[in-house]
Amino acid sequence: MAQRSGFLSLGAFLYPSGHHIAAWRHPDAKADAGIDFKHYVALAQAAEAAKFDLVFLADGVGTRGDDVEFLSRTAHSYQAQFEPITLLSALAAVTERIGLIGTASTSFNEPYHIARKFASLDHISGGRAGWNLVTSSSEHEAHNFNREHHFAHADRYERAAEFADVVSGLWNSWEDDAFLRDKASGRYYDPARRHVLGHKGKHFQVHGPLNVSRTPQGHPVVVQAGSSEAGKELAARTGEAVFTAQQTVEDAVAFYADVKGRLAKYGREADDLKILPGVFPVVGHSESEAREKFEQLQSLIDPVVGLALVSSLSGGFDLSGYPLDGPIPELPETNASKSRQRLLIDLARRENLTIRQLYQRVAGARGHWQLVGTAEQIADQLEERFRKYGADGYNIMSPVLPGGLTDFIALVLPELRRRGLFRTEYAGTTLREHLGLKRPAHPAAQASAGQTTPTTAIAA
Repeated sequence: MAQRSGFLSLGAFLYPSGHHIAAWRHPDAKADAGIDFKHYVALAQAAEAAKFDLVFLADGVGTRGDDVEFLSRTAHSYQAQFEPITLLSALAAVTERIGLIGTASTSFNEPYHIARKFASLDHISGGRAGWNLVTSSSEHEAHNFNREHHFAHADRYERAAEFADVVSGLWNSWEDDAFLRDKASGRYYDPARRHVLGHKGKHFQVHGPLNVSRTPQGHPVVVQAGSSEAGKELAARTGEAVFTAQQTVEDAVAFYADVKGRLAKYGREADDLKILPGVFPVVGHSESEAREKFEQLQSLIDPVVGLALVSSLSGGFDLSGYPLDGPIPELPETNASKSRQRLLIDLARRENLTIRQLYQRVAGARGHWQLVGTAEQIADQLEERFRKYGADGYNIMSPVLPGGLTDFIALVLPELRRRGLFRTEYAGTTLREHLGLKRPAHPAAQASAGQTTPTTAIAA
């Protein structure tokens, strides 16, 4: 296969003080960043000035465990930060072009809520909204929603698939020109262009229609974050972008080919889905400067936090009874994030890491790709993975904020632009246009044109 050309996509993954597990302790970090709106405004505006495709917000609807000794030492457990749709709606008013993607769980929401909120965000932002569809993996989230235990992994992906279909159907409640608002005739909308969903399935009964008109993008961009077998299949069927994690270029190329190869059976083309791995870049003017920056963050890791991080990423298995300087034990299969558990175990076995070495290894990126070096070194690796079809772009996970993002913008972006890999100006106004995704036609318009869309796929 010939190496590709063109621009790659870039997202700014905003995690309050930064993505390193100890970022909040860094002298240049804002320890209260999670509830500082001005902090997020400055980050979003900086990313927009740099012509990033999007900003991305993760979310969880419960803290990560009950271990107060751990929780009281970390800012990485969703304990003091904004709800993402609320925050993105506010950011929409202080930005003009950058995409706005927020996370919302199919496990602990109802489809009508999600369809309505993200459709509203798309209108408010002028066509810049995206929904990161996740199934949630935490028992502690389940306990906040009338459940003793979380759904089994297979069950929550089955629910997610139906959830996505319902949301898609609700977003198609109205054709683009349904709302006439004709004062002379007294007709507010054309009844023929109103479509009632009438869904009755295993998990949901939703009548509809949605009480929000069709949005500027047709519907918000759908992002999927799972990399398990069930997650990849859901992404191929419903996703328009995938946020994923691979440690090696070989694994990235294999994942890319695997997911893209599943699209045809759902009537989709390769360009209908963008693959955006997470990247944790520590950049310096010299390699030694970059290493010093990284080691400063590493020195701030509390062993209690490091051990809890590995326990969490390994599927919630309690590792406190094992020696920190011994190997990671054999672990039972998790009901949480299966792909992240597999990645962690493979990394530990491949590099022969102790538990302590493993938490030091993943403290920055939590299993995502970690790069430490000069702008040229980092650009080399980003370019290689992009040109070899291991990624369509990257979600940039700044080690500490705001400094990590401003370093990337000041040092790496000029190098990417010098190589012709990143834009100097936006070519469009919507998130779809930034990512190179088609605006979906309404099913009724497709039917009148003699086209067909698989009933189980979100139109893309």
